[in-house]
Amino acid sequence: MRKFYKFYLLSLILLSDFVTFAQPGDDDGGGGLEDGDPAPAPINSKLILLAIMGILFVLYTVNKSKKQA
Repeated sequence: MRKFYKFYLLSLILLSDFVTFAQPGDDDGGGGLEDGDPAPAPINSKLILLAIMGILFVLYTVNKSKKQA
């Protein structure tokens, strides 16, 4: 019975991904291939800051793990 619950939980987590990223349909009845795509979102200028913070976090965790070993 416990294996069933683990399997159920795993399948729920994996299959919920499809539901959370699903896009709702158009209610106007027109939506087809002829409709244009929306304008793409611009890349934020703070992306460089995010990359720097990621590199600093990696260096911090590597140094921390070396001190523990």
